[in-house]
Amino acid sequence: MSCPIPGEVRPLAEDDPALQLRQILNEEGEADAGAVAALGLGRQELLRLYRGMLLIRVMDERLMSLQRQGRIGFYGEARGQEATIIGTAAALGERDYIVPALREAGAAIFRGLPLRLYIAQILGNANDVCKGHQMPCHPGTRAARYVTMSSCVGTQLPHATGMAYAMRLTGDEAIVVGYLGDGATAQADFHVALNFAGVWRVPVVFVCQNNQWAISTPVTLQSAAPTLAHRAVAYGMPWARVDGNDVLACYAVMREARMRALAGGGPTFIEALTYRMGAHSSSDDPSRYRDESVTEAWRSKDPLRRVERLLERMGILDAAGVAALRASLDDEVRETVAAEEQVGPPPLRSLVEDVFHAVPPHLEEQLAELLPLSRQPVGARTHG
Repeated sequence: MSCPIPGEVRPLAEDDPALQLRQILNEEGEADAGAVAALGLGRQELLRLYRGMLLIRVMDERLMSLQRQGRIGFYGEARGQEATIIGTAAALGERDYIVPALREAGAAIFRGLPLRLYIAQILGNANDVCKGHQMPCHPGTRAARYVTMSSCVGTQLPHATGMAYAMRLTGDEAIVVGYLGDGATAQADFHVALNFAGVWRVPVVFVCQNNQWAISTPVTLQSAAPTLAHRAVAYGMPWARVDGNDVLACYAVMREARMRALAGGGPTFIEALTYRMGAHSSSDDPSRYRDESVTEAWRSKDPLRRVERLLERMGILDAAGVAALRASLDDEVRETVAAEEQVGPPPLRSLVEDVFHAVPPHLEEQLAELLPLSRQPVGARTHG
């Protein structure tokens, strides 16, 4: 008689509670009235959630088109993931910090980043607070407590944990949210961040947008665990799996995790299952590595359509209202782009002045050599 291997990993049944997704709003936009009421969201707050999601969709459509026209250099859209972004951001307090991954810029705008500053950052013009030194889609806003992202996968997570540890030491009544994609869970920084957060019980919530693709690597090749949320078990922290296309469930899970952190309960790991409807970025072609019939199947799970049906059932917004709101947001994005495209580039001297207090002579010489190639003067020397 054979004996099982000690510690043998056994597959979970398909109906195991550990694999189930938290859901309030189903794919038809139907929700239990009591569950919605328990969230405490009024009609205007529900409409604000939808507006935040729709703005992301409209921005993505317009700005990706501009990239294809050569008017901006790079763009990374969040199409299909709007519910996770807005649902989790809406549950935060004004003093909470967001440490983003790649697709959370809509959360910054939702929390107060002016659309004009976001467009300026994408264009890298003189209105960009980074003076064109960052890649497009890398905004940051101190006012909205949204930290500038890093393109290096997973490196933001130890930062989020460190910020939360500082809050614990200073007694700051706030939390930090560290966003990540499924690919980041395979990075060493993920282990460092979650291990420290679990040991020291810091007020941080990790939100993994599992859109099932780390560029061209499917999630099935990233982990042998039944779910990504299972990884949190090893770090001794609570975890939750949520339907990432359900904005209400994302809001509910984040609110619970935030209250736990504020009460001293430590970190939480949230896996939001969603799908990347478009390419990883404007530099990617997903048709080369994935079955796009699966993508088509996910279109029926569109997070915006779910909310539209809910709002229609509640008498908050009908089809004509949806069309009017979309047109208004599209006009806003178009007008903002038109205004920012008229703004010139940052001063040429900003190439070095933000790095050196006293600009070295060899860089002064190089700047002078750029003058014939530039439409703007090098400018008067202001430092050194």
